[in-house]
Amino acid sequence: MQTPDISRAKSAELFEKAKQYFPGGVNSPVRAFKSVYGTPLFIERGDKAHLWDADGNQFIDFCCSWGPLILGHNNDQVREAVAAQLSKGLSFGAPTALENELAELIIENNKYIEKIRFVSSGTEAVMSAIRLARGFTKRDKIIKFDGCYHGHSDSLLVKAGSGLVTFGETSSAGVPKAFADETIVIELNDTAALEAAFAEFKGQVAAVIIEGIPANNGLLLQTKEYMHFLREITKTNGTMLILDEVITGFRLGFEGAAAYYDIQPDIITYGKIIGGGMPVGAYGASRELMACISPDGAVYQAGTLSGNPVAMAAGIAALKILAQKDFYTNLNAKTATFVQDIRSYIAEKGYQVQLFSVASIFWFAFTEQQDIKKASEINPASMDAYKIMHRELLNRGVYFGPSGYEVGFISEAHTESDLDTAKKHIFEALDIVFNG
Repeated sequence: MQTPDISRAKSAELFEKAKQYFPGGVNSPVRAFKSVYGTPLFIERGDKAHLWDADGNQFIDFCCSWGPLILGHNNDQVREAVAAQLSKGLSFGAPTALENELAELIIENNKYIEKIRFVSSGTEAVMSAIRLARGFTKRDKIIKFDGCYHGHSDSLLVKAGSGLVTFGETSSAGVPKAFADETIVIELNDTAALEAAFAEFKGQVAAVIIEGIPANNGLLLQTKEYMHFLREITKTNGTMLILDEVITGFRLGFEGAAAYYDIQPDIITYGKIIGGGMPVGAYGASRELMACISPDGAVYQAGTLSGNPVAMAAGIAALKILAQKDFYTNLNAKTATFVQDIRSYIAEKGYQVQLFSVASIFWFAFTEQQDIKKASEINPASMDAYKIMHRELLNRGVYFGPSGYEVGFISEAHTESDLDTAKKHIFEALDIVFNG
């Protein structure tokens, strides 16, 4: 049975005020709730696996700040590390020992990179990785995949056109056509398209970039065979393979998708999870490649807030927990039980919905198709069902991302009670989606 809509009066009031200051009333587009029902929720606080909005509504949170809060909200160790650093200063624009400590923690526990450079966001990390690849190879073109998101830098904010191999078309006003012309966009899981691209643009492709596991446009799980093919074809053609692990890095495991697929990328990018959820990113590679970065080499990249001490302190506290024995084993087992219980309910009811999952990431797809590996295999009409589920879950105190293309995340802070409550409400929401 449908539940009454929760009160969003204060959130609605704040949203109307925000429209006076920000485009669309938000500082990042998906927050506007245009893909789901109702007014955006203005969040007041978070603790463990829970959020509270401006109207006092409480939610079990499966968005986790879009993934990086693998320890949940307001983790004690992270909060205390941040508070300790705050008393010493917020920003210096100069080196600190904290940068060394976080870099050592990452590199000593990750065999896929030898040197690292901290930046302030995942977008900046990817932008810098592309520049490094171009600087090292002395080539300009890059290959990306339809359905993969790599931030909003000009070279990557493109979409696929028609045909097996195509130059990207700008998907945002303000992106010069000349930039898009250097980006070749092909479908995922299509070895023929990759071969055709390298044949057509022989000796011109600086890098192929792919999300560790595409998780910004559904959860598009790729096979190990395909990822190894991607590694081999890039090696053969002298092209850098960039693994964008802004979502999968330290989420699938401490070594991320590189270890999951057992491949050695040329460059790896990471996001806010390495800063305990604070604004930070990084890119890493071999010593040889990273020697190309200024001030050692000719590829320029800089940032006043790079290695920000507050973010470094938060990251050290967070990654020390992630590096503990059995952290990922326990988190992934908890997620597997949650996912399997929901799948069993779906099967019992015969509902036309799939629940895809890897490690502590999951995604609902309202389809009969049991294997989705390409963005083109997602039916846009299926998002109508997600809108209903999202509204019903919000009304029951469960918070998912405000788009059916977004994945969900489970954190260490989700208790058995949290997950049991959420499952009960997911069952109720699915009943309404399919039975009205």
